[in-house]
Amino acid sequence: MPDIQACSPDYPINLTRVGVTGVKKLVKVERGGDERAIVLISTFEVFVDLPSDRKGANLSRNFEAIDSVLEEEISRPVYEIEELCGKIASRLLARHEYATRAEVKMKSEYIIRRQTPATRVNCQEVVDIFAEAFARAGPNGYLRKLVGAEVVGTTACPCAQEIMKDQMRHKLEDLSLTREQMEQVLEMAPVATHNQRGRGIISIEVQNRRCVPLDKIIRIIEASMSSKVYGLLKRPDEAMVVAKAHKNPKFVEDCVRTMAQKVVETFKDLPDEAVVTLKQINEESIHRHNAFAERTAKMGELRTELASMDRHN
Repeated sequence: MPDIQACSPDYPINLTRVGVTGVKKLVKVERGGDERAIVLISTFEVFVDLPSDRKGANLSRNFEAIDSVLEEEISRPVYEIEELCGKIASRLLARHEYATRAEVKMKSEYIIRRQTPATRVNCQEVVDIFAEAFARAGPNGYLRKLVGAEVVGTTACPCAQEIMKDQMRHKLEDLSLTREQMEQVLEMAPVATHNQRGRGIISIEVQNRRCVPLDKIIRIIEASMSSKVYGLLKRPDEAMVVAKAHKNPKFVEDCVRTMAQKVVETFKDLPDEAVVTLKQINEESIHRHNAFAERTAKMGELRTELASMDRHN
C-alpha cells in the first residue's frame, strides 16, 4: 500500500506543529523513602514539525513513542515528570526522521494533603501540575524541559480596602476616638474589601537532570496570595482564612513579585540561565473583567533585580 503521508501535499508549506492532543495515560511517580508512589491520570499533547514535501505526519508513531517510553519507565522508578516528557520528545525525533523539532506537554491533577488552619481537620486538595519538553535535532540540537504547577488561592484588594478604611475613620471620629485609638481599631479588625479567586502559575526550566520539587513550587504559589483556600472549612477555619486574607491584601502584581522573590530564595542552586515564568490570574468579584500579571525571566535577571533592591534598602 502506498504511504499517503509521504506524498507531496497540494500546497508545499512547512507546518510548525502536527500531532495529537488529549492522550490520557496512567503515570506512576516514585517519591523515594517510605512515601507511597503517586499514580497520575495524565493528559499528553505531542507534536512534531512537518516539512513542506510531506502530506502528513505518521500520527500513530506518536502513540507508539508515548507507550514505549511509559512501558520502559514503569519497569524502573520515575521521579520527575519533566524527565519523562524529555524522553518522549527525544523518541519522537528518532521515530519521525523528517522532523527537526518535537514538543511534549503533560498535565495532571495532583492531590496534596492539608490541615484546615483552625480546627486542624485533615483534608485533600487538588492542584494542577504540568511538564513540557522541547527537542531539536541537528548540530545545534537541544532538549529543554520545564515543570510547574497551577494553584488556586484567594486575594483581597488593597485599593478597595483603603477606601473602606477611610470611611471607617470618619465614622470613628464621630465616636470621639483619638487618631491613635482609631488606628488601633483598624489594625485589630479586618477591614472589608472585595475578594478574588486567584490562580497562580509557576513554570521553571530544568537543565541537566536537575530536580525542581513540585511541592516547593506549590507552597510558593500558595504563600504568594492573600490566603490559601480549602475544600473543607468549619466556622473557625472560615474566620481565620477571611481574617488572614484581609490582613494580607494583594494586587495581582504583588502576587507575581512575591512569587519571584520566593523562587529566588528557594531555588538557590538553579543556574542563572534557567527560565522562569510567573503568572497570576485574579477572577474579580465586583468587576466583569479578570486581572492578570506575568513575568518571564532568567533566574540571573531576577537575582540581579532583587539584589539591587537589597542594596537600595
